[in-house]
Amino acid sequence: MKKLVVIGGGFAGSLLAKKLQNEFDVTLIDTKDFFEYTPGILRVLVEPEHEKKLKIPHSQYLNKVKIITGLVKEVSPKSVLVNSNQIQYDYLVIATGSRYQPKIKDMNVILSTTAQACIHCVDKIKTSKSILIVGGGLVGVELAGEITDHYKNKQITIVQSPSKLIERNPKKAQDYAEQFLKKRNVNIIYNERVIDKEKDKFVTTSGTKIQADICFLCVGITPNSELIKKHFKTKLDSRSHILTNQHLQMESHNNIFVLGDVNNIPEEKTGQAAEKQVNLAVKNLRLLLKNKTNLYSYKAKSKPLIISLGKYDGIFVYKNFVITGLIPAFLKYLVEKKTLFKYKF
Repeated sequence: MKKLVVIGGGFAGSLLAKKLQNEFDVTLIDTKDFFEYTPGILRVLVEPEHEKKLKIPHSQYLNKVKIITGLVKEVSPKSVLVNSNQIQYDYLVIATGSRYQPKIKDMNVILSTTAQACIHCVDKIKTSKSILIVGGGLVGVELAGEITDHYKNKQITIVQSPSKLIERNPKKAQDYAEQFLKKRNVNIIYNERVIDKEKDKFVTTSGTKIQADICFLCVGITPNSELIKKHFKTKLDSRSHILTNQHLQMESHNNIFVLGDVNNIPEEKTGQAAEKQVNLAVKNLRLLLKNKTNLYSYKAKSKPLIISLGKYDGIFVYKNFVITGLIPAFLKYLVEKKTLFKYKF
């Protein structure tokens, strides 16, 4: 069987490995030994018991896959380096995701993409009187929603460089998010950025000083693409995304596929988008296995988006269609259950 190495066990890598484990000799390399439903991790900050519901061991659904826990240091045209071992491949899938990159030093907290990191913040949130959220995009708004839903007496400030929250969404969604948070006494500062820190105060571009016991960074996402820099440096764009063709292959390298946050496909980087890319990549890998060259092309399309505002409120967006309130919150709950079900059976 052809050797398929998959780097990254998030939405894209784990699902692809599951779908192809009977057709390839698959090796999954991940920094952790479980799949984690990342859209649900913010609730862990206020409900730490929710963490257990979000994790499924890779071994539970990948019964024919070799699983290696470690960090890939380097990718070459024929192998990957992990834990001081070279793993050979015929086909490679890079699905390494992204992370938040701090712009200033000495942040109290950098918002991570793991539930375990959120667990470490639970007590800090409980004891904090003032909380600063840097960034009013999807993550920043959901974070504020979770905290205000659980705590009624926190002084929460959002600093957002654009003039609207969740700026890539329709006006109705932006206005609802703003009204929801302001009703809960969240202070929103628009058209500014946090650029420095002085003791327990954070300084914005206008010189405004914001006192905060804890600060969450929800801007500055950087693709995890360092592993290709030694051998494929020319395949990175100006924002460090991996250049990816319409078949979801690294440009000029037909045996390497790039999925999810780390590729340069122009679309919202969500779990749903990653799953759509997986479905196409699976078809193309099956065609390559049969020595076919006429591959399927991926077309980025608008996809439904659900933004949670605590447990019982939210926003559903599809193109210019917007629903707000309890229904989106319930839909988000169903999506979480449905996604995790895929990995259990």
